[in-house]
Amino acid sequence: MANHHSNNGDKPKTPAKRGFAAMDQATQREIASKGGQAAHQKGTAHEFDSEEARRAGQKGGEAVSRDREHMAEIGRKGGESRQQAARMEKQNAMRNSAAKSEQQEGSGNQQSSKSNRN
Repeated sequence: MANHHSNNGDKPKTPAKRGFAAMDQATQREIASKGGQAAHQKGTAHEFDSEEARRAGQKGGEAVSRDREHMAEIGRKGGESRQQAARMEKQNAMRNSAAKSEQQEGSGNQQSSKSNRN
């Protein structure tokens, strides 16, 4: 078996990347895409049915939810977002109320100035 240790130290020497691993990511993606297209044309590509997709999503969700810190962060962000939305809604309601009041006062002044002219 080949020894990947250098003669001058104990650090293992990493073998040079070859083939697919040596390509840049864009080239790898391009080749993989062509392979996927060919499989679909040939009819051998795997296609998820709705039940299989549901199981895969459930499995992913279970894996994510095991990370309690991550879940806490998600909950915190959701709460912050909800609070911010409530604040914005309240501010908009106050602005609309103030605009209505100004509009009513403005129309009231116009009516009183018309009646003063008669």
